[in-house]
Amino acid sequence: MFPLLQHFCLFVALFHGLGLLISNCHLVRLSAAIAGWWVDKVSPPAPRGEKLLKRVRRGWMWNQFFLQEEYTGSDYQYIGKLQSDQDHGNGLVKYVLSGEGAGTIFVIDENNGDLHATRRLDREEKAFYILKATVVNKRTGQKLEPETEFIIKLHDINDNEPHFSQEVYTGTVPERSDIGTSVIQVTATDADDGMYGNSAKLVYSISQGHPYFSVDPNTGVIRTALGPGDMDREQRENYQVVIEAKDMAGQRGGLTGTTMVNITLTDVNDNPPRFTQSIYQFRVPESSKSGTPVGRIRAADKDVGKNAEMYFTIVSGDGLDTFDIFTDKATQEGVITVSKPLDYEKKPSYTVEIQVQNTQIDPRFMSAGSKDMATVRIAVEDEDEPPLFDKDSYLMEVKEDAAVGTALGSVSAIDPDGARSIVKYAIDRRTDMDHLFNVHPENGSVFLLKSLDREEAAWHNISVIAIELHNSRQSSHVSVFIHLLDVNDNAPTFATVYETFVCERTKAGQRIQTVSAVDADEPSAGHKFFFSLAPEGTYRSNFTIRDNGDSTASILTRRASYSRLQQSMYLVPVVITDGDFPMQSSTGTLTVRVCTCDREGNMELCNAQPLSSAPGLSTGALIAILLCAIILLMIVVLFTALKRQRKQEPLIISKEDVRDNVVSYNDEGGGEEDTQAFDIGALRHPQSTAILEESTKQRRDIIPTDTLLYAPYRQHGSCSSGLLMPPVGVPSRDNGDVCEFINQRVLDNDCNPTAPPYDSLATYAYEGAGSVAESLSSLGSMSSEADQDYQYLSDWGPRFRKLADLYGAEDSDFS
Repeated sequence: MFPLLQHFCLFVALFHGLGLLISNCHLVRLSAAIAGWWVDKVSPPAPRGEKLLKRVRRGWMWNQFFLQEEYTGSDYQYIGKLQSDQDHGNGLVKYVLSGEGAGTIFVIDENNGDLHATRRLDREEKAFYILKATVVNKRTGQKLEPETEFIIKLHDINDNEPHFSQEVYTGTVPERSDIGTSVIQVTATDADDGMYGNSAKLVYSISQGHPYFSVDPNTGVIRTALGPGDMDREQRENYQVVIEAKDMAGQRGGLTGTTMVNITLTDVNDNPPRFTQSIYQFRVPESSKSGTPVGRIRAADKDVGKNAEMYFTIVSGDGLDTFDIFTDKATQEGVITVSKPLDYEKKPSYTVEIQVQNTQIDPRFMSAGSKDMATVRIAVEDEDEPPLFDKDSYLMEVKEDAAVGTALGSVSAIDPDGARSIVKYAIDRRTDMDHLFNVHPENGSVFLLKSLDREEAAWHNISVIAIELHNSRQSSHVSVFIHLLDVNDNAPTFATVYETFVCERTKAGQRIQTVSAVDADEPSAGHKFFFSLAPEGTYRSNFTIRDNGDSTASILTRRASYSRLQQSMYLVPVVITDGDFPMQSSTGTLTVRVCTCDREGNMELCNAQPLSSAPGLSTGALIAILLCAIILLMIVVLFTALKRQRKQEPLIISKEDVRDNVVSYNDEGGGEEDTQAFDIGALRHPQSTAILEESTKQRRDIIPTDTLLYAPYRQHGSCSSGLLMPPVGVPSRDNGDVCEFINQRVLDNDCNPTAPPYDSLATYAYEGAGSVAESLSSLGSMSSEADQDYQYLSDWGPRFRKLADLYGAEDSDFS
């Protein structure tokens, strides 16, 4: 039964699909009638003896109603009719509607059951509505039919155009791709019902972008439509493609949506670099150091990014080892640099061949031999160069006893320029402050100025300057290492101060001490010392010496017994001789004390006396005691002076004192131009001011009582005290001896009988006749490049002799 029912439903759907204009109510009634008939026909008869059940046909059954969307009429849109078997047309039946949109969107005629839509509906907003209906008695309100649910579905119409997911798409594809290479996929959607008709069935097409690209009509995949030779990024990089999506399967009357697709061809390495010119020319100064840039060369590559990266190499030419090239990563230019020193006089120009190629090569488009070549010519510019020494440094050797003026060696420098200027030589005095060496300005011979001593300094490092004669700014330095060779000019001495002892009871020939020697010289074959007793010690000597042959000697006893009481100490003179030429020798003294020893020869008792027989403290102790005494004495004197200074009364005790008071004003005065200040002219011309001073030198608070005893001009003799003063003459107008003038004033004050009975302080000071050096100030000196003689500085004493050596040296002695 169920398959037959399915066929029946399919038959009904076909009628509906063909667009039969049958009303919904008729269709429902027809469906119900057919269904009842079909059940009556198909149902088998009841068996005998059983009560037959009579089927009651119901007319109150609905499934769904259909309503077309987007209704544009002015009246309500008719949907269908609800019909109940209980409605006999007498007006006692009332239809009641409830559910989604009941009363607002959908209304029902309560008398006859007609359904209407009150407004325009959109299926894309809501595709169906679920409602419920029932039938009641108008008088009693009793339900005549059970509440039944039904659906109102909206029939779709093609009222929505396709929409793409993006307004603008962006895609890329490598250049020179094969035909059919996928670029990007575009997708469009349609809001219409895809289950009903073709309203939502889309077809893609390309309206702009031919003939470069194509689109799959069903999937929307965009692909390349031309071959590798036509899709070249260097010719065209960007494309704009317009894609259309049309519903109704592309048939007429369908709606269309469009989108824009921006497609960019990405670069592949299909172009080798090419030089912009075949020959490059540069110039470089010959003084350029290693690494100095010479110039830049450029190669063009149509590719971009990593595909345009390139590197340069020098492949041939006479400058292959003189120049180098590297790639500037920022500009992709080849930078040529100097790798070795240049010399215009030796080689004025160079020619090199430079090759360029990509760092990354795509074998699909280029072979490994995709390179380009260019010629670079480099001219070396001549410059005025400083003199060039023939060696980087010089080593000279001389014996330490060489005489002053001995030549140690010579240096040589030439002007490397074509002019070949004359070169002069000089010692850089900053490296020879003691003026031990000098150099001949013309031939470069280095010689001694002072005697040398290897024991003070075995090496001397000086610097010699070579200066062009006509251009003093062009100069160069070279180091000269001077090694002093040793000469045997120092006598050997004891390695230390030797002091030993001998037992009172000993054996003859017993060793009591081993001595060794040192020598400041350093012979090449090593030291060899010989020891012997001095001639003054060989006669009746108590000890003897034995040379051990290894630069040491043993001191031996000559007798078996010594007496500490008779002689407690012996001095043994030892002659030490070296084995070099000329032979040097010296005499050292060994101190031997006589001591009391035990049986094993261990010392028990010795006389504790110093080398000098005088008893008392040692020299160091005496000096320490003397220094302590001097310090104590100075402290006592200092405290006494401070105590007296505190008790001394001032000269002026009271402000009412009739004597002159010292009044201080905080005014600097007019200096030397202040005519009211002290006038040094009075000291320079004493005779012209003598009378004036005689009249004004009196104290203002004392009037002399006996002017006859104090004549303005009296003979100089002894004072009232009876002391005889040396005669002081009147200062001469010519020499203006200030010293004699001051002595005269001192004598006058000492012998003045009209002076007050109390002490009065008169101060006179005299600097002296002046320094022989006169003024050392540079304020009055004149700027001059002329030579000056500084030898007079030597007459000022030893303190200025060093200054005279520095300033009196030759200009060539300084750098």
